Amino acid sequence: MKYILMMSGKKSDFEGYARWSKEDLQANVAFMRTFSKELKDSGVFVSTEGLGWPSEAKLVRAGKNGEPITDGVFPESKQFLAGYWIIYVASPDHAYKIAARASQAPGTGGKPANMPIEVRPVLSSHADLGL
Repeated sequence: MKYILMMSGKKSDFEGYARWSKEDLQANVAFMRTFSKELKDSGVFVSTEGLGWPSEAKLVRAGKNGEPITDGVFPESKQFLAGYWIIYVASPDHAYKIAARASQAPGTGGKPANMPIEVRPVLSSHADLGL
């Protein structure tokens, strides 16, 4: 089954990244690259993407004539999606173990950030949807 591992953080976390030392940023990026390579090498990797900063987010809905109406950015939002991995594994427990590894990405001073990683099944087929 496919699972999405969503890396989220608080707005203050994102603002704090801009103040990380060059070494801390390099360590974090190196971890993420190695982590994704390990997923690829183990055969569970489907895809991954980092997302733009929260200040670039817009909420879009259709207007009366279907034209896009945008709102945002919402300063009251407490959490933002930073990026995600999609993996293909046999069990939720396997997905949880992979998410825990992602959570250990280094933060400031090289200490594990222990960022929460939300794990959800990806409903990508009729069987997943019960159809």
